[in-house]
Amino acid sequence: MGEGAGYRNPLILDIDETYMNLEKIDLNLLVVFNHLMVEKRVSAVARKLGLTQPTVSSSLNRLRKLLNDELFVRTAKGMEPTAFALHIAEPIAYALSSIQQTLSEQEKFDPARSTRRFTIWLNDIGEINFLPQLLHVFRRLAPGISISTLRSAVNTLQEAMESGEVDVAMGLLPQLKAGYFQRRLFKQRYVCMFRAGHPLDKGSITVEEFCAAEHLVVMPPASGHAQVNESIERRGYRRKVRLVVPHYVPVGHILSQGLDLIATVPESYARQCVEPFGMTYVDHPLDLPAIDINVFWHAKFHRDPANKWLRTVIFDTFSDNGGVHNLHLP
Repeated sequence: MGEGAGYRNPLILDIDETYMNLEKIDLNLLVVFNHLMVEKRVSAVARKLGLTQPTVSSSLNRLRKLLNDELFVRTAKGMEPTAFALHIAEPIAYALSSIQQTLSEQEKFDPARSTRRFTIWLNDIGEINFLPQLLHVFRRLAPGISISTLRSAVNTLQEAMESGEVDVAMGLLPQLKAGYFQRRLFKQRYVCMFRAGHPLDKGSITVEEFCAAEHLVVMPPASGHAQVNESIERRGYRRKVRLVVPHYVPVGHILSQGLDLIATVPESYARQCVEPFGMTYVDHPLDLPAIDINVFWHAKFHRDPANKWLRTVIFDTFSDNGGVHNLHLP
């Protein structure tokens, strides 16, 4: 519905109503609401905030009365938010984050003394490409800092990044849109990889040879890399697919076992496979578009000193030349 006659945005209140409601709303009620959106269970929120379950339930009931909405409904899956709760969740989370960041503006992050553990979302190629070099940099700049990696579905990733469980994500993730920032690290192209000595090991291959060969196809469940296979199929090219795997890690092992299969893989992964697995690779005959490999972070942590330091280290270490982009922030 447009903002014509009779339209009234429920989040824009009259001045008198604003003062009346804000005077009654304890900031802690919004903190409880924000945690319930993530945890979905009163007991989990109580543990996280160091409160009793009755205290959390009482806070929720007070907020229900003030906002005149049930906010959360009990289901078998936990406390599910109402439509109104979903409507106000992101502005509240963003406001709480802004308040927290403003109050801790003078807080400094000293990487040389920190013992923090950063959590980074990476797919298997990312772990191979980024982690060894990143650990070398951390050892030099921040010897007390450690890294934990996570690989999960994108919807779970979004929740984890919003809650701060995941600090940054790296890779090809076109699904991350509103509420996220991204910075391009480099462009990546796809190549054809196979074992040295393969019948096609002659410097280049044609489209006809590509289609006639037997293929190992990688279909990553939580990455934009799956789009390359969709692109090949949309163009009408038919391949003889002998094996489909969900991750890139086993590809080098499999192709090295005397199998005359070929695989379409990112060039960075192919380079990593040449020496340990006896692989070789050639330019892809289908002229597939290059992809952007980015680092992503949630808007809530855009000004967080530790998060900013991590992003800077990643960009300085891996970028060929890029820029910061706001992904349709509300």
